[in-house]
Amino acid sequence: MADRKTAPARPPEPADGGGSSADADSSGVAVLDRAFALLGAFGQDDDSLSLAELARRTDLYKSTVLRLLGALEHGGFVRRLSDGQYAIGPAPLRLATIYQRSFQVGPAVEPLLKQLSADTGETASFYVRHGDARIALYRWEPARSVRAAVAVGQQYALRQGASGKVLCAFSEDRSAGFEAIRARAWADSYGEREPDTASVAAPVLAADGRAHGAIAVSGPRIRLSPPTTMLAACEAVLGAAREATRLLGGDVARLEAASRALSLDQFSGGA
Repeated sequence: MADRKTAPARPPEPADGGGSSADADSSGVAVLDRAFALLGAFGQDDDSLSLAELARRTDLYKSTVLRLLGALEHGGFVRRLSDGQYAIGPAPLRLATIYQRSFQVGPAVEPLLKQLSADTGETASFYVRHGDARIALYRWEPARSVRAAVAVGQQYALRQGASGKVLCAFSEDRSAGFEAIRARAWADSYGEREPDTASVAAPVLAADGRAHGAIAVSGPRIRLSPPTTMLAACEAVLGAAREATRLLGGDVARLEAASRALSLDQFSGGA
């Protein structure tokens, strides 16, 4: 019986695990794909999921899901709760910590985000590009109760939001359609990802002109939309991006020029 409900039938694998190395590799890759699909089935708001729900979201048989969950639980990637549901385990947190450290930007960026959030009264974040998505690696939120929510480690759409547009503009492939953002070295956004949120972002540049990532300020649209407020936020973001670029050995000239060129008429308030 096939593991996936929609997959065609295939002969059973040899009981002794024999067969060609190509068959073994293919089977191993398929198992990994299904295991990753199970982990990916957990959404940002899912504290736990039932076996039935995991099977529904992955389109796998319950028996297959149960076998994979046993292996993932053994490795610490999931944990079985007392009510029989499943939750993410501690292993992804360890890997996320290693992932963050591999960028070697944390010591430079985190203090700047804290200061940026204090200066603007809004959420300050640092994003990196991951394929066709962007991920928030670091974030600092203000104390105020109404603020923009940014989840560390969460994937967001790449071509929506100020930080996504900056990452496209300064990526290795120099994505088409972002020439104006490359020229001015910052981007703003009004209601692109969330209708009630606005943001402004600038790149943290490496020595070759590409971006280590993007520093952004985001907050409720009603607070950030006034052109004078967005101008001040953009000045603060460019200052933080300039300092992070300097600390990481990049060329700050482009960001300095961007700061000098800022003017109130560049901000429309999303109109």
